[in-house]
Amino acid sequence: MKQERIDRINELARKAKAEGLTDAEKAEQAELRAEYIKDFRASLRGTLNNISIQEKDGSITNLGEKYGNIGKKKN
Repeated sequence: MKQERIDRINELARKAKAEGLTDAEKAEQAELRAEYIKDFRASLRGTLNNISIQEKDGSITNLGEKYGNIGKKKN
């Protein structure tokens, strides 16, 4: 997410606390927050897909391949 959009989220949050938002601003805020959450989840999923653990027997398990979405095509 671009910094300008994050700045706008913060600007709307400050305005909501100070004086309230119009219906259009509330809709914009909800849209921006949904986009932020979507991007955050995608980033977290990417991070989690790159985690590997070493098992007690010395083998390496790639958690992204075992539990994540790596290599899976969406239909």
